[in-house]
Amino acid sequence: MRAIAVSAFRAEPSLMEVPKPDPAPGEVRVKVEYAGLNPLDWQTADGALDGTVPHTFPLLVGADFAGRVDMIGGGANRFRVGDPVFGRVTAPPVGRCGAYGEYLCVAQDSPIALAPDGLPLRLAAALPCAGTAAAQILGGTAVRSGRSLLVVGAAGGVGSFLTQLAAARSVGVVAAVRGDEKRRMAALGAAATVDTTAGPDGLATAVADLYPQGVDVLVDLVSTDPAAFAAHTALVRDGGVAVTTRGVPGPPGVARVDFRLAPTAELLDALAEGAARGGLQVPIDLELPLEKAPQALAQNRAGGARGKTVLVI
Repeated sequence: MRAIAVSAFRAEPSLMEVPKPDPAPGEVRVKVEYAGLNPLDWQTADGALDGTVPHTFPLLVGADFAGRVDMIGGGANRFRVGDPVFGRVTAPPVGRCGAYGEYLCVAQDSPIALAPDGLPLRLAAALPCAGTAAAQILGGTAVRSGRSLLVVGAAGGVGSFLTQLAAARSVGVVAAVRGDEKRRMAALGAAATVDTTAGPDGLATAVADLYPQGVDVLVDLVSTDPAAFAAHTALVRDGGVAVTTRGVPGPPGVARVDFRLAPTAELLDALAEGAARGGLQVPIDLELPLEKAPQALAQNRAGGARGKTVLVI
């Protein structure tokens, strides 16, 4: 089968021919139709998880997928051949199965769910990582109606979902983005949008005008520099919360939260139902064929993503 893989950590991803996997007992094999691109895909290929979990090479890239069950492994199983499913590859060894390939195997009790009627598989593929992250971040901060939330990197996949979920709770969302995204972010529910490329003090000025005491919650999805994260945490009110998804150390005196993704089938079900009903928009920016995955990964690595990129397998 065709798949995007790397031969070693930090090697260039390329299209390879690899054996089709066979499902073990308790697994299902999925004929993948779409794969969702996430920053964790290229980070994993670079060795971000080296030393923490087993890996195998060639390492098949990608985790978020949508497709149809093609084969059932031995033992009890909650799925049937032909079921439309979506989910996330999580079981080690990393690289045994990847979403950027024609087939993959996943445990039936892993983060995998039926795609409901009304949710196209191309949209389902964009939900698992970004949607789950947004929902878990929102739940972890416990931000309530009438409170304020500053999202740095709001135009990307996680930020787009987080903006919608928070706005649905009547939270005032300040979306910090790169470029002119005011119309799009307003459509997702942002109360205010700030272009961080317009000037070094633009974000601080905008937050001060809206919330003179500072925002209640900061979610920084992009900063890898401690100084940049510290500048953003300075916009949080006393007693507020700052969340980083990049593991950046924060300044003293701020309640800092590190985020760790923990997807579940139940959360996927809830997100899928919201998307199927139209209450949750799935912001797909690019739809590319599998062979364009290496270029898409390079573009994502460069930053400034808008919405989600989906690969057509």
